[in-house]
Amino acid sequence: MQKRTIILLGFIVLKFVIQYLVVNPEYELHRDEYLYLDQGQHLAWGYLSIPPLNSWFAYIINALGNSVFWVRFFPALFGALTLVVVWKSIEELKGSLFALILGASSILFSALLRMNILFQPNSFDILCWVTFYYILIKYFNTNQSKWLVYAAIVCGLGFLNKYNIVFCVLGLLPAILVTRQRKIFLEKTFYFAILIGLVIILPNLIWQYQNDFPVVRHMTELAQTQLVYVNRMDFLKTQVLFFISSLFVILSGLFALWFYRPFRIYRPFFWAFFFTLIIFTYFKAKDYYAIGLYPIYIAFGSVFLGRFLNEGWKKYLQPLAIAVVIVVFIPISQIAFPNKSPEYIKAHPEKYKEYGLLRWEDGRDHELPQDFADMLGWSELAQKVDSIYSTLPNKDQTLVLCDNYGQAGAINYYTKEGIKAVSFNADYINWFDLEKPYVNFIRIKEYNVRDEDELVKTSPYFEISILADSIENRDAREFRTRIFVFTGAKVDINERIAKELVYRKKSQ
Repeated sequence: MQKRTIILLGFIVLKFVIQYLVVNPEYELHRDEYLYLDQGQHLAWGYLSIPPLNSWFAYIINALGNSVFWVRFFPALFGALTLVVVWKSIEELKGSLFALILGASSILFSALLRMNILFQPNSFDILCWVTFYYILIKYFNTNQSKWLVYAAIVCGLGFLNKYNIVFCVLGLLPAILVTRQRKIFLEKTFYFAILIGLVIILPNLIWQYQNDFPVVRHMTELAQTQLVYVNRMDFLKTQVLFFISSLFVILSGLFALWFYRPFRIYRPFFWAFFFTLIIFTYFKAKDYYAIGLYPIYIAFGSVFLGRFLNEGWKKYLQPLAIAVVIVVFIPISQIAFPNKSPEYIKAHPEKYKEYGLLRWEDGRDHELPQDFADMLGWSELAQKVDSIYSTLPNKDQTLVLCDNYGQAGAINYYTKEGIKAVSFNADYINWFDLEKPYVNFIRIKEYNVRDEDELVKTSPYFEISILADSIENRDAREFRTRIFVFTGAKVDINERIAKELVYRKKSQ
């Protein structure tokens, strides 16, 4: 086995090991993960917020046992494959062994460690971005039309995973137009490749059409409730932090793409960097949407530095360059990952606040980072609902209705009673089973002092109504979420739910 292969395998193993070590055992899965895992049990060509590909991975996870190990394995796998593609990009650019190690270290010790913790479409999205760029490098090097077809396939799969890949294409097209590589638009295969890409994404487009394009409604809601709090300058500042320890590598790549003669054929990548960031900034995108942009520039920078630091006394700077990537990342790693207990974070909030990690999507600072608070309290909720459910008469005729998708997904993930909780939130609105009559009603409701008491509103329709329990974990975002129980229905629950579903779907 070649030395390079052994080193690459070492990086891959290290990647998997670190991914499992950067999560403190006190944290559970993230609220989004529960929704995505449930999508794997309701396969379709699209969902209200994302395309279908991630649900196929969820289906595989469920077939493997649905354990936390497998949930975390797939994003770690996509992260490892991202590292491999960057490695192959460096080899395609004729990079040295030092360049390979520098590039792999820069990918390993970066924001990708945080991104690859969670089972979300983001990890595969980043893999698609870097693979798309790698294929483009292959095309520039060979002028073989087959690479355009491969690029279209990757782009199509990326679209089926997360619509974010569109920004990759939008940033690249004008970049090609302003360089000599614009000749690509004269290639017949280019348009054939576009056709192939359209065929791949067509099932999702048809699904969107049949469902009145929910992605448009989702993006509108996102812009009104979350993106409105995005500050464009904060977006740009955060970009620096994602690869802070390898920033000098990325800047070296940009420098080389403009000034280094052997990289002249790759000049579109120079312009694509700025066009893509401009588009993201204009649309006030969330900062992490742009992470997939950077790995390929690490490849360019590593190759350039490998050649620049390959003569005389400069060779002694090679180990220093790798050391900088690791050493600078260490203090970042102390706050960027859920590797500290909630108690520790609350006792040491200074650094978290300094880097804006305590600011939630509501624009305010809280005691824990939002993602960390979204990884607490879920098993407590499910256990309490299970315990209540098991004591009910005719428990199989019990509707468990939640306020949000996190509650419903967590109950469905942890339940030992086979509960299928639903919600009028997210995709759960399409997963109600109204074939069997319900006589009991468990209502999971977020705590809000402004809400009218749920018992007052609902108790007239049932023989027994009680506030059974609530979430006691103060660190959880769901703290004080209440569990109401209603038994002995005096009305037709199914009929009322059916009417509410019609109303909710019309108002979306």
